[in-house]
Amino acid sequence: MKIKKYMYILLSLMYFDLIFNLFAYDSYLKTSIINIFLFSLINAFIILFLTSFFSKKINKIITYVVYMFLWFWYCLYYIFYKVFITPFSISLFRQSDQTLKFGKNIIISILQNIHVVILFLFPILILIIFKKKFNYEKIKLKYLGIYLSLFIISVGIYVFNIFIQDKEVGSIYNLYFETNNVSLNIERLGVPAATYLDIYRCIFGIDEKIEIVSPTFEESDDDQLFEYDYNIIDSLDFSGGTGDIKKINTFMDNEVGSRKNKYTGMFEGMNLIYIVAESFSEIAVSQELTPTLYKMVHDGFYFENFYTSNNLSTIGGEFQALTGLYADNTILSSWRGGNAHYPYGLGNVFKNLGYNAYAYHNNSAYYQDRNVYLKTQGFDYYKGCYNGLEKLINCEQWPQSDVEMIEATVDDYINDDNLFITYYMTVSGHFYYNYSGNAIANKNREYVDDLDYPEEVKGYLATQIELDRALELLLNKLDEAGKLDNTVIVLLADHYPYNLQLKYINMLSSYERDSLIEANSNNLIIYNSKMKGVNIDKVGMSIDVIPTVYNLFNIDYDSRLIMGKDILSTSEGIAIFKDKSWITSKGTYYASSGRFEAKVDNVDDNYVDTINSIVSNRLAISRMIVENDYYNYLFNK
Repeated sequence: MKIKKYMYILLSLMYFDLIFNLFAYDSYLKTSIINIFLFSLINAFIILFLTSFFSKKINKIITYVVYMFLWFWYCLYYIFYKVFITPFSISLFRQSDQTLKFGKNIIISILQNIHVVILFLFPILILIIFKKKFNYEKIKLKYLGIYLSLFIISVGIYVFNIFIQDKEVGSIYNLYFETNNVSLNIERLGVPAATYLDIYRCIFGIDEKIEIVSPTFEESDDDQLFEYDYNIIDSLDFSGGTGDIKKINTFMDNEVGSRKNKYTGMFEGMNLIYIVAESFSEIAVSQELTPTLYKMVHDGFYFENFYTSNNLSTIGGEFQALTGLYADNTILSSWRGGNAHYPYGLGNVFKNLGYNAYAYHNNSAYYQDRNVYLKTQGFDYYKGCYNGLEKLINCEQWPQSDVEMIEATVDDYINDDNLFITYYMTVSGHFYYNYSGNAIANKNREYVDDLDYPEEVKGYLATQIELDRALELLLNKLDEAGKLDNTVIVLLADHYPYNLQLKYINMLSSYERDSLIEANSNNLIIYNSKMKGVNIDKVGMSIDVIPTVYNLFNIDYDSRLIMGKDILSTSEGIAIFKDKSWITSKGTYYASSGRFEAKVDNVDDNYVDTINSIVSNRLAISRMIVENDYYNYLFNK
């Protein structure tokens, strides 16, 4: 009977999604059972039709092909998530070279998660074991109308379920019609529905909703004494435009911007060394093992509530650190292709002030087209492995040495008569954290071998010792050249060490961290040898670093055009995570469940809705700016 076949298909589809959820999200079911069930009703009919229109033999072959595809598809989504802690998206096929580069890591991850891979095979194994009990006969015409009617009813119930839901940010209705977030789509809707949406939007795009809301601000003692100007450019014209351009213009025209503050211009006229450190985390900072990092963290601006939100691995973290925009998998092709104009790109801004600009990376200079997108940021002088740096450091080991990179490059700029801006993307902190496969962990093994931790934890600490030694060397070289007092060093991570299991992260943590939010808690270093330590308790994240630096250097910029906000200003601090969860000084919001945990009393009734709208807007506008080359439009129209 076809009804039995249909029921098996339905149960199989639900099983696939449940297994994915239970193991991908640390044994916590995020997707609604109702959503899984209702969408599985529809998909089960589609598969039933595909496997029942032909001869018995062909139907049987198609059935096995469909189930093998489902097994492959769920394994792809699951393993990708486990390797990169980032949801898979169809648009990431454009970044396939990044995935292939990690082929060895993917194989290791498959072996580590072989139990889940086998669990995904169960529906196929049952088909094989009980093959005689399955009906592969062609569907009878007299029953076709009944099945089609039931299919239409299933679609109707699913659509009805969408429209009866609340329509606030993060709701099922919102995910279908008003916003695009692959991570939240998978969590709330399940893998099949998220995949269908993803395919549709890759082909046809999405008309995202921008809800104009008033920006929120935090009180400051200085507000009572001074009325600071806003970091905005009055001459910018936000009128006109169509489509996304009009949406961006309307958004910008209603933004207030962030205020200048008592730190504005504090570093004006100084050199800048800006470092994005591979997998750096505050859990590695200690006086004993990493004394230079410890000194720079505590003697500069000490940010107590800073987060490096893991979003699309290194390329996403680097994008956020260099642009002040939130990374989205649909915009990385434009970013990598150098197809957008970035007047507020780090190198461009400082070159316009007369600085010499340098950039370095101790892995392949060409990987992920870094040689292309760094040029759009203003770094015409860029050296990495295989475009010059391989003559000066050992580029054949993995990972390469941060100490060797600093030693080989510091003389390029340290004796400049001119001011300089230097950018480093490090690699020594890269996983895997073991002595056999990680040259840097093995190099620094003697400093961690006596610690009472598993090899993975000691291996990670050993890689961060390399970063610490590189910074020590850098500070000494600057001091010898008489440039230390006139140089600012900014350091942030591309992401936390996501390949280090949460249980290992918590071994080094002073408190219990979760995998979604607190694993991302990190240090931001903004350090100058002449300053006294300043504690900042405001919430901040990676996209906030660029505007913070520009304000400190008294650079003329429009804070409305950057989605990150100066952490030292009165704009309310918000850290945003990959599924639109967020944290502020007033509480933490978990997008998949819609749960808000308040940190303070008397939170306004509309506070969560307001921050949800701000978060959605900043993510959507970030994407639109890149995809529509908005800066080029605005500054050249």
